[in-house]
Amino acid sequence: MATHTYQLGLSWTGNRGSGTSGYRDYDRSVVATSEGMPDLPLSADRAFRGDRGRWNPEVLLVAALSECHLLSLLHVAVTHGVTVVAYEDAPVGTMEQSGIGGRFTRVLLRPVVTVARAADLEQLPALHAEAAQACFIAASVNFPVEHEPTGRVAVPPS
Repeated sequence: MATHTYQLGLSWTGNRGSGTSGYRDYDRSVVATSEGMPDLPLSADRAFRGDRGRWNPEVLLVAALSECHLLSLLHVAVTHGVTVVAYEDAPVGTMEQSGIGGRFTRVLLRPVVTVARAADLEQLPALHAEAAQACFIAASVNFPVEHEPTGRVAVPPS
């Protein structure tokens, strides 16, 4: 079994001068850093007094699940001889808040996968199922990650 470790730096940059002296007295701005990558501006969700121009944990979780499925699908497509030429997703995560806490109850992935050959369309449902099993992130969450995939065939150049 291989073990992989992931690390980053995280710095709160939202002290307006008086720290957390009051709920409205501080900004939710955070910066994530990791060697060799651009800084990632973070904040809370707008509903929690965050900056809508920065990434928030809820959106990042949905993005991680979507990208993990995408990368897993590309891998299984190669292993099954299916040529994917385009992939888009419009995932939706649902979180329910209860008081100060809450939890995600569902993430729905809605990938649109374009394949090179019409014959490959029939393999897509099985590929999505295999990709769902292979995704490390989906295997790590305690809520359902569901899929509503669509398949298309690439239009040959004219």
